[in-house]
Amino acid sequence: MSDLPSLISGAMNFRDVGGLPAAGGRTRSGVLYRSGNLASVDDAGAAALRGLGLRRVIDLRDDDEVRWAPSRLTGLDVVTQRVPLFLGSVESFFQRDVGLEGLYSSLIEDSSDKVVEVVRGIVHDQPVLVHCTVGKDRTGVTVALTLAAAGVETDAVVEDYARTERMLPASRNAQVVARLRQMHPGAVHLEELATRSPAPVMRALLERLDAVFGSPTEYLRAHGLGDDEITELRRILISAEEPSTTRQ
Repeated sequence: MSDLPSLISGAMNFRDVGGLPAAGGRTRSGVLYRSGNLASVDDAGAAALRGLGLRRVIDLRDDDEVRWAPSRLTGLDVVTQRVPLFLGSVESFFQRDVGLEGLYSSLIEDSSDKVVEVVRGIVHDQPVLVHCTVGKDRTGVTVALTLAAAGVETDAVVEDYARTERMLPASRNAQVVARLRQMHPGAVHLEELATRSPAPVMRALLERLDAVFGSPTEYLRAHGLGDDEITELRRILISAEEPSTTRQ
């Protein structure tokens, strides 16, 4: 696992999901990346992105977010796939003061077809980058389901999600919370929505999918992901471990 902090300057919460333990092996490095928005990528960061050989960028933001913070992808020969995940705007969740569990429930219930669209995009081209504004919730949920469907161990899926909270700069969090607090002074879940990625929330989501569908894989299958796509997802993401040999 690599945070690539010195490679992609200006990209917040950028990392490779390679190296995670999975059934029969580990996730490959250099295949699937995740991050926050790319609006502040500088020239050095853009050069580093080019060096990754990205073929597809999947942007989960809504139209307003894209308009306010357009991605800096100058010089990248990539397919940009727009998949706005939320029904309505991000701002609406702060207005309604929804917690993370409610936010994620809304995502998997109301945007299931779009979640499948993201996974299908990952299967179609690699290396691929999935991102939203912060790389925490929309990216966190879709990447978690992708990893789970590929056979990554549950604890590793949860830990990858939870890492985001440690990667968000404290100065950024303070500024964002202060700005949002002016707009929503009485909101109970504001800081959680803006800055947190607690492991128990992701574990609860995965357990819910287990209880309702049988597994995250079956959730994706129930909403249109084909068996051949699931097989291909596992092939591209998981590198089989070589069997150990004993020297005679």
